[in-house]
Amino acid sequence: MSPAEIQRALLASYDHQGGINHIDGKNLPSDESVNWLAAELMHLLFPGYFEHKPLTKSSVPAVTAARLQAVRTRLEEEITKSLNFVGDHAPSEHAEDLACELLAQLPAIRDICQTDVQAAYEGDPAARSVEEIILAYPCVLVISIQRLAHQLYKLNVPLLPRMLTEYAHERTGTDIHPGAQIGTHFFIDHCTGVVIGETTRIGNHVKIYQNVTLGAKSFELDEDGNPVKGVKRHPDIEDHVTVYPSATILGGNTVIGRGSIIGSNVWLMKSIPADSIVYYEGEGTSVVKNQRDRKRSSDAEKPTADDWMI
Repeated sequence: MSPAEIQRALLASYDHQGGINHIDGKNLPSDESVNWLAAELMHLLFPGYFEHKPLTKSSVPAVTAARLQAVRTRLEEEITKSLNFVGDHAPSEHAEDLACELLAQLPAIRDICQTDVQAAYEGDPAARSVEEIILAYPCVLVISIQRLAHQLYKLNVPLLPRMLTEYAHERTGTDIHPGAQIGTHFFIDHCTGVVIGETTRIGNHVKIYQNVTLGAKSFELDEDGNPVKGVKRHPDIEDHVTVYPSATILGGNTVIGRGSIIGSNVWLMKSIPADSIVYYEGEGTSVVKNQRDRKRSSDAEKPTADDWMI
């Protein structure tokens, strides 16, 4: 086909194939702008780490003021587009307030991001410095961006929170929904192939490894066969839990008790009590054992038939 024929065929497709066109519609948030915002917000959270030249103490006030102004302007623009998309009656005015509310949370978000960096340093014997973690560990990017997006999610800003987390998803291979609630000292080791769903709740001092899924067991459908929105679909992970590679934990009623260890390749759709171990055996059985009932030894015995079988 000639270029003109290709153009005519594509325009005909636009005319006849609906559903994936957005022509003569409302202006949507710009992917390029959202990616820029994500990068600039990381500069504000971690000043001096991603600069082209060293950031001196004397220059911090001016640099921060300029960056805040630029971010606020762009943030207001993209929030305005997002609110206009859902028919907000005063999108520009509301966008100013919402942008200010997010930026006002930056000091508190920095406080919690520091705990994430600390968790990575303490949780990985290969880590040589905090600088290495912030510059090179993908978990810092994906968790920090999610914490920012979560604030916008709580403010009911449409579109933009998910676009921010997708920026981190594309760069790290880890997909954390902006709705997920995450406590302090969160560490994702290796940070590849992880999926954390919208209604997941994660406590403090939780460590997970690559390819872990915290997902939905099934979707409740309405009378028209469409998924019901806004219901609890994803699990709760309590404090001081470790989840090893390729584990899958599903369901809105599933609770992983405090201090538990979930082994590699485990598939869980039921709650387990605090201080439990779950691991995969050759026949595909997951075994749960309450650690408080185990004798502390350097060579712990395997669970027996008396253990709780999932």
